[in-house]
Amino acid sequence: MINQDSNIPIYTQIANIIKDQILNHDLKSHDQVYSTNHLAKLFNINPATARKGLSILFDSGIIYKKRGVGMFVCENARDIIIEEKNSKFYDNYIKKIIIEANKIGITKSELITLISKSNWEV
Repeated sequence: MINQDSNIPIYTQIANIIKDQILNHDLKSHDQVYSTNHLAKLFNINPATARKGLSILFDSGIIYKKRGVGMFVCENARDIIIEEKNSKFYDNYIKKIIIEANKIGITKSELITLISKSNWEV
């Protein structure tokens, strides 16, 4: 859902919601994406804001337009999103873990051991 109090712009939240739907297989290749007007009504936002969220996805090659019909999920949309998230994951999380590990004297091999011991269930 849209968080009106978030520092993340609403149009970015719209794009992220659709990306998550693609990652979760709720939207698959060539599925039609919500229209600008539908998104505006669904989230009680200005259609221009919804359009900007869809434009982010279009510009990234995640959705494509069929003239007069609407927007659809690209064949390789999921791969594009995963690649984008992998890059951000490294920058937002892994780098920070390495910096913190260095601060407290955890070596690379110790960090790998710690990660290997985790059960991946949170």
